[in-house]
Order: sequence, then C-alpha cells, then structure tokens
Amino acid sequence: MTTDANTLSVTIFGSEYKIKGADPAYIREVAAYVDHKMQELEGRLASGAPTKVAILTSLNIADELFREREERKRLVDELRGRAQDLGAALDRGIGEG
Repeated sequence: MTTDANTLSVTIFGSEYKIKGADPAYIREVAAYVDHKMQELEGRLASGAPTKVAILTSLNIADELFREREERKRLVDELRGRAQDLGAALDRGIGEG
C-alpha cells in the first residue's frame, strides 16, 4: 500500500486499486478487511475464480451489514422503551411528591 498526494494504493485479492480523497487509515482498514474476507472465502471454495469469490464475499459482507443494522434497530427500540419506562416512572414519582 502506497500513497502519493491524495491517492492511496491498496491491494485486494492480488489486485491493486487506487483510492482518492479518503482517510488513508480508514481505507487501509477497509481494504484489509475485504482482502481478508476474500482470502478466507477462497480457502473454503472448491473453485476460487476471482469473480465468484468477489460476488460471494460481497454477499457475505452485505449479510453482515444487514444483521448489524437489524441489531442496531433492536437495541435502539429497546433503549427507547427503557427511556419511556423511566420517563413514566419519573412522572409518577414527581406526581406523588
């Protein structure tokens, strides 16, 4: 991985890609994650054609994203419910005082 001016060069699954205008540390981290996922998946496939590995890796990462979004939504809903319960308890406490 190299940088020049505003361009960062990263290698993913043996191919080099130049990325412009982004935080280099973040791009390195994301590229390393994608590369790791592709290498990991290639090791589990009988046929490791790069296009197949890329598509299946994309599906796996999209699945992770959807699961994380659902978990975040569940946690937000749970926190809202708790906040409403606390608000109602405070209202009751203030009303009794």
